[in-house]
Amino acid sequence: MSYQKELDTNEHFSLKTNNSYLAITNLSRLIHLRFTLYFKTEEAISETDIRFPMIYDDGSHFASFNQKYQPAFEEYIILIMALVPHLKIDFYDELWKEHLSKEGEFPIIGGTRDKKSRTFLPTIETAFFILAGDDLEKRFEVQQIFTSDHWLFKNHILFLDKAAPTSPFSSSGIYMNPEYVELFTIGKTTRPSLSITFPAKHLVSEQNWEDLVLSQKTLGQIEEIKIWLQYNQTLLEDWGMKKKIKPGYRVLFHGPPGTGKTLTATLLGKEHQRDVFRIDLSLIVSKYIGETEKNLSQLFNKAQNKDWILFFDEADALFGKRTDVRDAHDKYANQEVAYLLQRIENYPGLVILATNFKSNIDEAFVRRFQSIVHFPIPKTAERLLLWKKAFPAKIQLAEEIDLPAIARQFELTGSNIINIVEYTCLKVIAAQTTTLSKTLLLDGINREYRKEGKLL
Repeated sequence: MSYQKELDTNEHFSLKTNNSYLAITNLSRLIHLRFTLYFKTEEAISETDIRFPMIYDDGSHFASFNQKYQPAFEEYIILIMALVPHLKIDFYDELWKEHLSKEGEFPIIGGTRDKKSRTFLPTIETAFFILAGDDLEKRFEVQQIFTSDHWLFKNHILFLDKAAPTSPFSSSGIYMNPEYVELFTIGKTTRPSLSITFPAKHLVSEQNWEDLVLSQKTLGQIEEIKIWLQYNQTLLEDWGMKKKIKPGYRVLFHGPPGTGKTLTATLLGKEHQRDVFRIDLSLIVSKYIGETEKNLSQLFNKAQNKDWILFFDEADALFGKRTDVRDAHDKYANQEVAYLLQRIENYPGLVILATNFKSNIDEAFVRRFQSIVHFPIPKTAERLLLWKKAFPAKIQLAEEIDLPAIARQFELTGSNIINIVEYTCLKVIAAQTTTLSKTLLLDGINREYRKEGKLL
């Protein structure tokens, strides 16, 4: 009986069949048929039997994935090959024991072993055997899937552990992106945390736009970014501008520390339900040639197609001006800047670079920003509003405190003011009172000035 007929008459399969079980069953049956063909143990089996329903709409993420990408039969099988070790760790070993009576290795099935678990992991040779057997022409067809521009690899769904230059290409291992393993097994992908392999921290805030005090000019420039976040897909897809406009949106935030650059980036993500990650430059930049580019490549590959907002704070360290080439160090530093420029231009999401001084950023980047937003030191009216918003409701200001006069006299940023309020409120609580005196407030202001090397 062909597998198609067997599947049609099997009462265990229905429109609500779990696709993980179906995937294991499909691949297991296919490997069985391949061994049957290879060893010619059954005359009735032919290549036409190695086709069967690949997916049922059971509402799972795996079903949705297949509906989105519509993989060909061979693509589907390669996906399952990479996924199965995560579903059933002894899957391949059980099949090899069943069909290979001889002890020892059987090179035509390819494969490698995980160093820790000793699990059999498929290689390209495994895919060749399962999908093509000894049909050389068919093997060449399958090989075309394992190219960098194929959607399985271009979208970072699968990746190859490429063999050494002296080894056959087919000995490269096939691995599934851990994010897709999570998506297909537990139905979601967990947000990455800061680490050596992911040098970025997720930014969140309980504050809202009402808590942010900015000039009208700055708010107007931020509104342009909001419009892009909301309507970019409409412009690209519905209005047919995808071929004419580069993907993504690149923004420069510049201005003194504490003027709201980080909070603005965080609130943009909060409003538009997009994760915001602040890049940790200390984990990105390396003194070793090529390592900085490698670290950035891992970051952008991870972020690809996720609608993340990437926030490079103190971006001067990475995006500073290129210098005249005087030695090998200058040459590679300039190459890093060129590489960054390329990756940022190709990133389809929002990238925000923040710096204290616009003049520190390489002009090649500045020309490519869709928006440049200035965050100036708050003026008197803005400082007064910041003071009013900063104090908690439980505190009482002494009668001698004239907030408008304080706002006029002391040039402070929003970050400075929050630091002063935190310091003075703790002092008030420790004194077991709720009233803030002018003396304590001025002490807090003086303390903040001293931190920055200023005098009252």
